[in-house]
Amino acid sequence: MPHPEELLEIFPNPEPGREYTIDIDCPEFTSVCPRTGQPDFGTIHITYVPGDSCLELKSLKLYLQSFRQQGIFYEAVTNAILDHLVAACAPRRMTVIGDYSARGGITTKVAAAYP
Repeated sequence: MPHPEELLEIFPNPEPGREYTIDIDCPEFTSVCPRTGQPDFGTIHITYVPGDSCLELKSLKLYLQSFRQQGIFYEAVTNAILDHLVAACAPRRMTVIGDYSARGGITTKVAAAYP
């Protein structure tokens, strides 16, 4: 099975000379708490200014689904997603926000930014 980041595909930016923003919301993100083994649910918000490449959305969906059975803390997965997406498409700027659902009466948002 490929590493999760190998699932990511890109395509040429149709307007590489123009600076514009792409916002993507992925409201069905799931992973597993490494301490309890319980599922974690949340929304991953991705905002980026593309460089020469854009993220292909079906591959992004498959990439995010690869975390479904992985035991990983919110902070680690949010930063891993940012690292993998930046490596895949080399954006000018990117922010990834993990907005995780309440567990035990506590909600968590983790934001990671490039550069």
